[in-house]
Amino acid sequence: MNRIDRLFGILTLLQSKKHVTAEQIAENYGISIRTVYRDIKAIQEQGVPVSFEQPKGYFIMQGYFLPPVSFTTEEANALLLMESLVHAFSDSSIKRNYSSALSKVRAVGRDSQKKVMDILDKHMRTQLPARFPQNYEYLTIIQNCISAQTVIAIGYKNSKDEITERKIEPIGLVFYAFSWHLIGWCTLRNEYRDFKVSRILKASDTGSPFNTKEHTGLDEYMKQLPVNF
Repeated sequence: MNRIDRLFGILTLLQSKKHVTAEQIAENYGISIRTVYRDIKAIQEQGVPVSFEQPKGYFIMQGYFLPPVSFTTEEANALLLMESLVHAFSDSSIKRNYSSALSKVRAVGRDSQKKVMDILDKHMRTQLPARFPQNYEYLTIIQNCISAQTVIAIGYKNSKDEITERKIEPIGLVFYAFSWHLIGWCTLRNEYRDFKVSRILKASDTGSPFNTKEHTGLDEYMKQLPVNF
């Protein structure tokens, strides 16, 4: 990768995250910390207000707007390929959001890129068993509660067809055994529980913050799952 491409890459990375450390930039582009400092200085010299906050890292000052992101043909094609997997392994809320995002990618693409994507769209298919369609619509709500650290209220039907109302402090989403699972602290059972998303009957964000300040990390919880990753 030449330096110009790397500078644009770093700028995109800064645009996509609240803070980015020099170590993260160095690892991402296979460069030294000293080179990161030089690249950041070069970006600043072009008028981009990049600041630094110890120990969080670099960030672009709020209120500065960068030009719309452009995509290479290969990047756009990769997103198109992922569309079939999104439709196979997610619910209707994620499908809608992904389709909307992909439409925006198509909108900013050059005419030649749009032509390539149209051709590929007609020549890619995913064949899956009938059990895979996900006719629920809760993954987006769950994602929002995880990121905002707010309690999610659900109606849940277990394997015995028993229905209960639960309030969950979600710590993550895990896809295993061909299903999405909501992992979180259940206030009804006073312990961490695993909820199969396809068994959720309703879900809503209560807006209430977590009562527990420090939860078990998702990676730690996953060591208890009945599958080998």
